[in-house]
Amino acid sequence: MSDFLLPDDTDPLTIPFWEGCRRGELLMQRFPASGSFCWPPRPMDPVSRTLEHEWVPVSGRGTVWSVAIPHPPLLPAYTDLAPYNVVVVELEEDPTLRMVGNVVAAADAPLNSVDPHSVAIGEPVQVVFAEVGDMVLPRWVRR
Repeated sequence: MSDFLLPDDTDPLTIPFWEGCRRGELLMQRFPASGSFCWPPRPMDPVSRTLEHEWVPVSGRGTVWSVAIPHPPLLPAYTDLAPYNVVVVELEEDPTLRMVGNVVAAADAPLNSVDPHSVAIGEPVQVVFAEVGDMVLPRWVRR
């Protein structure tokens, strides 16, 4: 088990996302009525106001849209890893589709495996999947 704070993977709205991560597939919620993607997931399409949604695979390619570097004091599970990067990645399928994560050297590498000061806005990245505790989380590697 990990000391990291992990998201809830039992929420019925997000279960398909977490199942995709376990398979090594990045899925995004899309509303068929408007064709719009949505992250984080929500029960209603903000465009068409319909409830019907689907989970579709996306490329997992994106660019770093924002970078932050946390420094102590932090939660105990993260203190020894600091400093590390926290990024917002803009997915190539839709410029408004953005996910928070970390750029790492490889899927199984620690959060501090990349010099956080070397991560740049606009840098191209690709999703990878890491086992953390009993979950599989998306992370990002340079491409």
